[in-house]
Amino acid sequence: MSVVFRDAHWTDVPAIVALLTDDPLGQGREMAKMDRYLDAFDDIAANPMHQLIVGDVDGRVMACCQLTILAGLSRGGARRALVEAVRVSADLRSQGVGAAMMAECEARARAAGCTMIQLTTDRSRQDAHRFYERLGYHPTHVGMKKPL
Repeated sequence: MSVVFRDAHWTDVPAIVALLTDDPLGQGREMAKMDRYLDAFDDIAANPMHQLIVGDVDGRVMACCQLTILAGLSRGGARRALVEAVRVSADLRSQGVGAAMMAECEARARAAGCTMIQLTTDRSRQDAHRFYERLGYHPTHVGMKKPL
């Protein structure tokens, strides 16, 4: 199996939404109409600091994530990368696709001049925590969210 990582196209949005919905957390929060996802895609695509990445296997979107490059004043004005919405199709998990996608994110972050890459993962995703830790990520901070 060969996975090609590429920037997402507008036509990939339904497959990305299907990946986002394919877990217990996603099933409860990914209920918007497709036009809202397409509008969000347009916003992401219009900002060069955002990259929506898909893993393509034989023309099918089987993995996705969003990489955002953040400028900051802390750490000497360092750039950092934020990875979100990481998903791999259930039938490809534990086959190295997620690790390859994260390596792609790290390479893109380095190319953008980032000195750090970070992510958040839901507390309930224990398998994901082990996965990220195997890749060298450390739980150094406590994240907090507030609905608006």
